[in-house]
Amino acid sequence: MTALALIPLTIWFVASVAALAGADHAAFVQWIGSPVVATLMILLVVATFHHVQLGLQVVIEDYVYNDRVKITMIVGVKGTAVVLGLTAVVAVLRIAVGAWG
Repeated sequence: MTALALIPLTIWFVASVAALAGADHAAFVQWIGSPVVATLMILLVVATFHHVQLGLQVVIEDYVYNDRVKITMIVGVKGTAVVLGLTAVVAVLRIAVGAWG
């Protein structure tokens, strides 16, 4: 499901960044300040980190045979995905809210 969600989100993101090529910082802030753009960026970030976490979990489950190491690695991957995902969402919101103010 995350892969399917990422297809249109990635196409939108690449097309948007290509359209902003050569734009200055103010234009980017104005672009991400749109509520629709900020929402799509947050959806892209969440779907990406969740997709990565799921993929790494499958690899760990398939190739790590020590149960204690396996559980530790899975918890570490999930925790890292949550921390990095939340950091990215906060960054998007800070830029977007700054553009609204």
